[in-house]
Formats: sequence, C-alpha cells, structure tokens
Amino acid sequence: MPHLIGIDEAEQLGTRQVHQLYRDHVSRSQVSLMTTFGFGRELVDHAEGVWIHLRDGRRVLDFSGGVGVLNHGHNHPRILAARRRFAEARRMEVHKAFFSPYLAALSHNVAALLPGDLSVSYFPNSGAEANEGAVKMAYKYHGGRRNTVLRADISFHGKTLGAGSLTGSSENAFRFPGLPGIVVYPYGDLAAVRAAVDTARTPGGDCDVYAILVEPFSASTMRRWSEDDLLALHRLCRERDIVLIFDEVYTGWGKTGSLFYFMRHEGLLPDILTYSKSLGGGKASIAGYTAREPIFRRAYDRLTDVILHSTTYYGFGEETATALEAVAVVVEDDYPARARALEAVLQPGLDRLAKAYPDVIGRVSGAGALWGVFLGGGPGLLDLAGKLMPGFTHDPQFRTKLITLSVIAHLFREHGIMTYYSPNADNPLMVAPSLVATPEDVEHFLTALDATLSRGLPRLLAAFVRERVTSRW
Repeated sequence: MPHLIGIDEAEQLGTRQVHQLYRDHVSRSQVSLMTTFGFGRELVDHAEGVWIHLRDGRRVLDFSGGVGVLNHGHNHPRILAARRRFAEARRMEVHKAFFSPYLAALSHNVAALLPGDLSVSYFPNSGAEANEGAVKMAYKYHGGRRNTVLRADISFHGKTLGAGSLTGSSENAFRFPGLPGIVVYPYGDLAAVRAAVDTARTPGGDCDVYAILVEPFSASTMRRWSEDDLLALHRLCRERDIVLIFDEVYTGWGKTGSLFYFMRHEGLLPDILTYSKSLGGGKASIAGYTAREPIFRRAYDRLTDVILHSTTYYGFGEETATALEAVAVVVEDDYPARARALEAVLQPGLDRLAKAYPDVIGRVSGAGALWGVFLGGGPGLLDLAGKLMPGFTHDPQFRTKLITLSVIAHLFREHGIMTYYSPNADNPLMVAPSLVATPEDVEHFLTALDATLSRGLPRLLAAFVRERVTSRW
C-alpha cells in the first residue's frame, strides 16, 4: 500500500520537504519563481485580517489582498461562522435534483444590488468560467448568426483555452488555440471599436459582432475607460444589438470605491456583468455572471435550453452559502466606503513618494484600494538590470520586472510586507490591501516603501540578484 500523507503529517512538513514535493509532483519552475520573492522560503502558520503569521513567528502585513480575493481579509469571522454553520447542520452540497435556497437567495441579492434589469445569475467556480459563460450566452442570444467577438489588446479574462484566447495580457507568452472570430481593439479606444464593428459584416451585410468584452477598469494595468466613452460604447451596443460584457472579476465587491466600478457612472449598464474573486469571502471558489433579463430569456429560457449550459459545481451549496454572507458583509460594512477611506490615504501618500523619487517612480495610478506604482529609473538603471541578469535580455519587459521584484523582495525581507507585481503591460508594483485594512496599515506601508526606495534602486537590484543567485532553496 502506498504511503499517503494525511492532514496531520502535511501540517508538519518542513519548507524543504514542501519544496521537494512541489518539484516532484507540482512544478519545479514554480519553486524557482516563488522563492524569487522570498515568500516561498517560508511556510504560513495562520492568517487573520491583513496579517499573515509565519511558522518562524514573523508577522507579515499582506498588501496583496490575495490578488483580489481577500476584500474581507484572511479568515473573516462572519465567513468562518457561516461555513461552520453550514457544515454542522449537514446541509446538502449538490442540488441537481432539488432546489437550493442558497442559490435562490444569492441570485435575488445580486439582482437587488445591481442596477437596471441585471437580474438573472449563474454561479460557476472561476472568473474564466464566468467570462466564457457570458460570451457563450451572447453567442446563443444571436442564435449563432453572428461570429465576431471583440476584446482589448491588454485584456485579462482568464487562462482556459476560451478565456485565454480572449486575454491580451503579455503574461500569455504562448498562444493556444481558442475561440474563432476574435478581433482585437486598443484598450479604451472607442474609435477603434466603432471601426471594428463597422468592418465586421455577415455575408448579407449585417453586423457580425455578437459581443464586446470590456474591463471598465483594467486591474492588471491600472488603465480605465473614460465615462463618456463607456456611455458611448453602451449606446453603440444598443444600436447594433451587440451584447456588452463588463468584466469586473477583480474590481467588483467594493475594491475601487463603488460596489462595481461601472456603477460610478450614472446610466451605464452592461448586458452581462462577470465577477468572482471576493464573492467567496476569501474562503469559497465561486464566480458569477449576471445578465439583463431580455438577454437571458432569448438565449436560454426555453425548456429545451435549460441544461444547455451547466457545470458540476454550479451553485454548490457551501459556496453559495459563503457568498451570501460575503455579500452581506460587503453591504453592511460598506466596503466601497472602506475602499474610499483607504484611497484618501494611499493616493496622496503615493503621490508624495512619486515627487520624492521622480527618477524611480514613473507614475502612480489607481482607484479605491487598488493602485499601481510604475517603477523605472531611466536607461542607465535598466542597463544595470540587464547586466546583472544577462540571460533574460530576450524579454523586453524583464528589466522593469527585475527592478520591481527587487523592491518587492526588500519590502518583504526588511519590513515584513507582502506585495506583488502585475505581469501585464508595464509591470507595476501592485498596492491592493484588503478592505479590512486601516489607514494606519496604509501609513505603515507608505513608510516602509519610502525607506525601501531611499536605499536607491542600484543597491536594491544588487542585493536582490545576489540573494537570488546565492540561495540554494
């Protein structure tokens, strides 16, 4: 009988043992990547709120926000209580043959919070599934008579074959086969979208575009559409009967200072909205997409189409119960207001650092509790980065990445702060605290970033490369 590692034994594994198991059974390259930051050289004992407690006793301030998953922070007590209550009552997970009160209630609550007639929801597991489901609904809405879908050049919609083909991130260095009929437009360029719509025609001369996929605020690049252009895009889609899909997988549930970013613009309404990340309260793997009623009715509301789109874990019991509580916390604790309060400290603080270090920080950009710090340093520093790691000069963005990585590593090693960088476009240092963070947490981060940048990027680069090359993890 093979040796199987149980929970008790797994919790006693040391760092080297975990690394070796990853190398043998998960990914050798992942070990190399994660240890680059320093995070991967430690194991976590527990986490709560914005704090991660390592096995060696160190406490780390998590300013990554779980890359959008942790608006509620780590192990929010109300989320834990909801899951515990579900388990202790032995509620049923799979509802294929029975109606689920949790699914019904979550669908109602989402509809109550969204504007207009965004009222019919589906709850898969991931943002990629939500985006694929939305595009699939749009295609079905047109009965297969249109065959063109538009997406942005810097978009990020997931990494499955379908969602990956709708993703324009530079993170996707290898192109897989994907959906047919994809046309790419420059992010935020309304004129280019209009031209693409005018160009895409059916053999009969009618509009061939069945959907336009848009991130109103791009969480991976810190770019945003203007209000006027979003409203004009909305009008264009209504005029041409094109399904307008807003991807707010990252930016939803209060992160940018409104419940969803698009809701700050009066009169703006997508045909389908996709979301995920913090919908699960940091504990459940659940996503969602919500359609305007006319879109859903035409696409799927016939008896023959009831199971035309379904998945095994759609609306799973504990996941939807968790999401019910997560959404309630967002509303009752006013997470959008919390994000705006964090922005009131973050924005002036980051602007102050940009002025103090004009040769280091190119710009800062963001909204609410989601900000990017774009680090550079001029040709001389970029050349130094290339000389320190000459084997990576084939990647045109690697020098900028290396500079950002050196700051991330120093923040973690010397100040006990965890951040990350976005591998899409200009590779900003991401500042994205959970919405349970306090203004004092933000001030602590800003002080640490100031102290880090004051060392000078050449010293940070040299220390990072030296530590990376000499480590033997």
